[in-house]
Amino acid sequence: MTDTGKNGLTYAQAGVDIDAGNALVERIKPAAKSTERSGTMSGLGGFGALFDLKAAGYNDPILVAATDGVGTKLRIAIDTGHVDTIGIDLVAMCVNDLVCQGAEPLFFLDYFATGKLDVDQATRIINGIAAGCKASGCALTGGETAEMPGMYHKGDFDLAGFAVGAMERGSDLPKGVEKGDILLGLASDGVHSNGYSFVRKVVELSGLTWESACPFAEGSLGAALLTPTRLYVKQALAAVRSGGVHALAHITGGGLTENPPRVLPEGLACRIDLDAWQLPPVFRWLAETAGMVEPELLKTFNCGIGMMLVVSPDRAEAVTTLLREAGETVYQMGEVVEGEGVTYTGRLL
Repeated sequence: MTDTGKNGLTYAQAGVDIDAGNALVERIKPAAKSTERSGTMSGLGGFGALFDLKAAGYNDPILVAATDGVGTKLRIAIDTGHVDTIGIDLVAMCVNDLVCQGAEPLFFLDYFATGKLDVDQATRIINGIAAGCKASGCALTGGETAEMPGMYHKGDFDLAGFAVGAMERGSDLPKGVEKGDILLGLASDGVHSNGYSFVRKVVELSGLTWESACPFAEGSLGAALLTPTRLYVKQALAAVRSGGVHALAHITGGGLTENPPRVLPEGLACRIDLDAWQLPPVFRWLAETAGMVEPELLKTFNCGIGMMLVVSPDRAEAVTTLLREAGETVYQMGEVVEGEGVTYTGRLL
């Protein structure tokens, strides 16, 4: 006879379904397996993720780690039910940072937390994470699914990502940035994954809903604002390995005003020519709807530039050609000068 206890309460009755968690692991194994790369040693289900740096081709490696989320862009994904690409954003926000250090992303782990696990929804989200990993040459080696009743409202979830990369000792960036270096900007695919508290406020002020026809693109407004963050990893690494790249800056929170100075030595500044590219329609709509002044726009959003490279003048043309052949839209957007921070010429608005 089995003693069931005074009340016979089970974990499932408390709101946590272990069987659903196990079903999710089985469902996502093919997606995770599709991201395997040299160095991968373990699949899903273990207590930790193993990775063989020697098998990945490194002789004297330095490890680099990054973690991030996707912010309140999640709110739009949850409210619209369009969750298939939010995992790409999660990966991009981590691996695009790693490459700025000169590191190759090697493996990725995710943390997915929700009040009540919906296996179908979670599978769609994690398939998006796997797609981002595969496009970045980064293995999805594990993660954590946390079902926490009482912590999240019905239907809500949260995501965090953790990426580990490596570089050979001595190849770290930024390095060798000098006066006269050329600034190359790689086009963004939209708002990417920062500034969404502002975006959501602007949509509220506009009187539109996520299902409304988008005023600056085809389809619905919600779908347009969920365009995932562009992955720059393979293109940027190829540019670095070709020679002449002294630094990279991922343009995220803080926009063009705050991010480029992070890769500059003391005494040097970026002079950016705003006439070098056209402000994408999404940013023009946000600025006009909110009555936003240009300096505020420049320190809030990427304004159409998702990654900036600082390149030696004698290599700028060759690096530009390499990046364009890899499918990037490249703008020569300025140069390194004496000074501090970022100065602007021209106008976006």
